[in-house]
Amino acid sequence: MGLLSQGSPLSWEETQRHADHVRRHGILQFLHIYHAVKDRHKDVLKWGDEVEYMLVSFDHENKKAQLVLSGEELLETLQEKGERTNPNHPTLWRPEYGSYMIEGTPGQPYGGTMSEFNTVEDNMRKRRKEATSLLGGNQALCTITSFPRLGCSGFTLPEFKPNPVEGGASKSLFFPDEAINKHPRFSTLTRNIRHRRGEKVVINVPIFKDKNTPSPFIETFPEDDEAAKASKPDHIYMDAMGFGMGNCCLQVTFQACSISEARYLYDQLATICPIVMALSAASPFYRGYVSDIDCRWGVISASVDDRTREERGLEPLKNNHYRISKSRYDSIDSYLSECGEKYNDIDLTKDKGIYEQLLQEGIDHLLAQHVAHLFIRDPLTLFEEKIHLDDANESDHFENIQSTNWQTMRFKPPPPNSDIGWRVEFRPMEVQLTDFENSAYVVFVVLLTRVILSYKLDFLIPLSKVDENMKVAQKRDAVLRGLFYFRKDICKGGNAMVDGRGKATGSAEPAAEEYSLMTIDAIVNGKEGVFPGLIPILNSYLENMEVDVDTRCSILNYLKLIKKRASGELMTVARWMREFIANHPDYKQDSVITDEMNYSLLLKCNQIANELCECPELLGPAFRKVKYSGSKTDSPN
Repeated sequence: MGLLSQGSPLSWEETQRHADHVRRHGILQFLHIYHAVKDRHKDVLKWGDEVEYMLVSFDHENKKAQLVLSGEELLETLQEKGERTNPNHPTLWRPEYGSYMIEGTPGQPYGGTMSEFNTVEDNMRKRRKEATSLLGGNQALCTITSFPRLGCSGFTLPEFKPNPVEGGASKSLFFPDEAINKHPRFSTLTRNIRHRRGEKVVINVPIFKDKNTPSPFIETFPEDDEAAKASKPDHIYMDAMGFGMGNCCLQVTFQACSISEARYLYDQLATICPIVMALSAASPFYRGYVSDIDCRWGVISASVDDRTREERGLEPLKNNHYRISKSRYDSIDSYLSECGEKYNDIDLTKDKGIYEQLLQEGIDHLLAQHVAHLFIRDPLTLFEEKIHLDDANESDHFENIQSTNWQTMRFKPPPPNSDIGWRVEFRPMEVQLTDFENSAYVVFVVLLTRVILSYKLDFLIPLSKVDENMKVAQKRDAVLRGLFYFRKDICKGGNAMVDGRGKATGSAEPAAEEYSLMTIDAIVNGKEGVFPGLIPILNSYLENMEVDVDTRCSILNYLKLIKKRASGELMTVARWMREFIANHPDYKQDSVITDEMNYSLLLKCNQIANELCECPELLGPAFRKVKYSGSKTDSPN
């Protein structure tokens, strides 16, 4: 979530009073930045990853794993020993939403040379080692996307009971406020999302129906009318921001050479988001149950959905200005490059006044509508000390809105008066168990950006189809079962790319034959007569590059993992976790994950992470596709 403002957070009522002020000055701040750096070219291709971690404690005697609420103390020590002492320290640490979470990034961004790919895993290992060395006995730093028993009784250490009565930040039946990072930004965000929405957030995840799962599966909440109304049959019900923002992910940010290149990359990568999300699927369990989804995206989207009933279309518009079709955490709503314009087929709700103002200031229609769409949202937190700012030299009001639009891709203007360039952030990946896997996904996406820019590739399809792909990508075993809309001819398309600008040729309307439904195997590995495959394209690119033997070997190992995940030869983390639970002696095929099953699973996850630090080739057997015969593991869990 980046660096945090210090100060005194305003109440929701006060924040709301200042909403127009924040939007007005946010736009002025954006305009200052845009006019100062719109013509900037030749920025170096830099990039970096962000890995989020959970702190887990193992009680071996009682066979119980809990989340340790000591993230803030650990962060303080890591920063003190690291960046505050040495500005060139190889790692940087940042706070995250959960008080059991921290985020680690490389100390310096990676550059444009191929040999940098060989340092990613080494840096991730340094991070794991550095943080692990400060943990107590029987504690571990885990890269798991979702804690299977998050929200179950006693899931934190120390244990706290949730506080559903007024006064609490989330009023959750399951998630205690003590599990939220103590920095006021996080509890204020939680409280204000609830206040703005007018009720608690509602998350309903379909339960996986195993042999002995009750049908219909119904939970009752007699003590809570709101929960009784909000929960759905055959669904796992959750009611707090922590169920989404308390999960972990893996993200990559790229600096482009210019604004037009950043816009081109933003669009091209947006089409790749659902594919890589399905490939990285790692979160099949929620609130102690086996779910029927493999990714956290819809959960986190619902967990921060601050739209009112009017904005969600459930009541006529009276107090609000717009019907808004998505949560503020969702897939992108418009392409930014000229070649993307004809594929913008989603109705875009935008602030018309802001849109006109941006056009008058010389900003083109595509970028103006993107910003005017982000700015239909309210600021969710505001600090008293940060109301009146110098718009020419600060960007807090712009970032207030920009950084709480959590989308699959983020287009990031440079901070004022900095040497940082125009950037894009790739945000849909689930975090993997090992540094080897996380490095593989990062290197895969970064290589893809290099190939897109070098070969001027065109992956664009109508944005509504990308949205459909996002829905498919979250389903159980989407990597094997899902069909995804994907562009067939990525080399010529209808556009020739010049510095990220499309020279439109032919029809202004996208033709349906430009894309078709494909499996992830076909998209990633290629299928004759259908699609050449992303990995064969990456390999052909690598053959034309000067790459030292060691780096090439690392890259090939990473691509081999992605290739085997796409083909099904290796399981996704989500599938492997399902198999683990299905095979656990205590599992009763009723979709319930007990404390002991959770403990066994996380112990195994930690063991794999630590063994693979030393020996990545173990990944094969650990995640190898297993054929079952006649045992209880035949259940399609």
